[in-house]
This record gives sequence, structure tokens and C-alpha cells, in this order.
Amino acid sequence: MSYSIDDLKTLMARLRDPETGCPWDTKQDYKSIVPHTIEEAYEVADAIEREDFPHLKDELGDLLFQVIFYARLGQEDNHFDFDDIVDNLVRKLIRRHPHVFPGGTLESRVDPDNRPDDAWIKESWERIKAEERAAKPVSDVPSSRLDGIAQTLPAIAKAEKLQKRAARHGFDWPDIGPVFDKLHEEIDELKEAWNSAQNGSGDRDAVEDELGDLMFVCVNLARFLKVDPERALNRTNHKFDARFRAIERVLESEGRDLDDESLEALDAVWQKVKGVEKNGNDPV
Repeated sequence: MSYSIDDLKTLMARLRDPETGCPWDTKQDYKSIVPHTIEEAYEVADAIEREDFPHLKDELGDLLFQVIFYARLGQEDNHFDFDDIVDNLVRKLIRRHPHVFPGGTLESRVDPDNRPDDAWIKESWERIKAEERAAKPVSDVPSSRLDGIAQTLPAIAKAEKLQKRAARHGFDWPDIGPVFDKLHEEIDELKEAWNSAQNGSGDRDAVEDELGDLMFVCVNLARFLKVDPERALNRTNHKFDARFRAIERVLESEGRDLDDESLEALDAVWQKVKGVEKNGNDPV
């Protein structure tokens, strides 16, 4: 016997039952489970990065459970239910893919001998999304071409989306050269803000502002290099993690304690680790 999505919806209803459900689940609301949703999304990404596909199945299930949880909350509040979520999603994806569903229905099919090119598909996608944004209810906040970018995105992802959106409307560097120049400019401004804070003529807010500017330019540089900045930083994180663990193993094999070593001694081991990792060997 295999359980279905309907069984999962029933399970969620049972967990939320105010009399016989789980005490933890019955106390939750939309905001309280947001951190869990974000954590589960990152765990999905981690399993993919490690190519741990058996574990990925578990993590995708955990992420799906988050969707079911929100759907149950929406149903209890008479906002929406799971079927509404699915219906809205399918309609949106059909609307955004006229090159696959030319008749605007799930049953319609495109002529395989007359498919549009990538440029047309990209232009169509952006036009349809712009129409969707324009059709949203008017708010007191003036509309902007940056509307639709989630305010709660991680900073790196949000910086990249802001830059890409602005670039589509002509607000962008002409080539990568000025981006490198801007990088050096921001480094100098950060140094100046730091020196001012140290001698009392500046403050920490200025340092934070300048560091943010520097990081924003780094994301811009990644965009011009066609590198995913989040992936690039994660690769460096993994590399640092592996090298630091290798340092610990080297010192332990020599009967030395990392906490007792000088920075110079640790750097020497670091360089040793870097040298041998190129050959795929263990430095111990």
C-alpha cells in the first residue's frame, strides 16, 4: 500500500485537531513555521549539492509537508486550501508557457515543427510576469519595476535579483571593466570608514554601509562573470571546512593541540594542506 497526497492532507488535519491533535502542531501559525520552511528548503539544496538522492527524497517530503501545513492553516482561516494552491499554480504555469500550451489550456499542444526560439520565450516570460504584477491590487506604495522581489530573500539572492531587474531596464554597467573599478573604489571607501571609526571621527554604521556596498558590488561582479554568487561562496565554505578539518587531523597525528599553536604554525599547516589537496591526497 502506498499513501497519497489525500492521505497527507488527512494526516495534517489530524495533527491540527484541537482536541486530539499534536500539541506542537496545534500551536503553530503562518509566521511560526516560516523558519522551518526556510530550513527545509536549505536541506533540500544541501542534499542536491551532495548528490545524496536517497536523502533528497526525505528532504523533499519535509518541504512538501510545509506546503501542506500552510494549506491547512489557509483552509482553517477560509483563505484557501491545498486544491486552491494547485489550481492557482497550474493556471499560472499554463499562462506563463504559451510556447507549450498555445491554447491556454492543459490539453493544448504546440506544433513541434513551429516552436519559438529562446529569445521569444524569454521576452514572453518577462512580458507575462510584468502583466501579472500590473494586475495586482493597487497599494498605497508607489509601483516600481522592482515590485515582486521578496523582501525576505537572503541578502545575496535579493541583491542579484535587484541587479538583474534593473539591468533589464537599462540600468547596468556596459561591461565588466567598470565593475572591477567599482570594486576597488568600495574597498578604499571601506578602509576610509574603518580608519575613521578607529580614530573616533566616524561610526560603525558607516563601516556597515560601506561593507554592504562592497558585497553588493561582489554580487554584481559575479553576475558579469556568469557565476552564481551563492554557489561560489558555498564552494569556498566547503573548501575552508575541509581544510580546517585537515589541519586538525594533521596536528592530532603529530600529538599537537590546535589551541596551543601560534598563527604562524597554523598557517604553515594550512599551506601544507593546500599543497597536498591538489593531488587528492590526505595530508596526514
